[in-house]
Amino acid sequence: MKFVSLGKFDKPFRAALESLPKSIAMSHQIHTYSELRQQIHDDLRIQHPEWVEPNGGSPMCDFYEARLMELLDADANGLN
Repeated sequence: MKFVSLGKFDKPFRAALESLPKSIAMSHQIHTYSELRQQIHDDLRIQHPEWVEPNGGSPMCDFYEARLMELLDADANGLN
């Protein structure tokens, strides 16, 4: 996983990233579809904390997760 500095956004992002458990912030290999979905779920919230509502929900992250799963399923079925 590579993080890119975005100038003025770097400090809030870094603070959000540093507050997460090390196991989430560190890169690791994905072995199952379920692990991939969880990694995508976690990474979207790490990369876009502004999309996460106070109650922990995130309609924007949910939308991107669902769309990516549609694309992966279509590709897996040879429809893409």
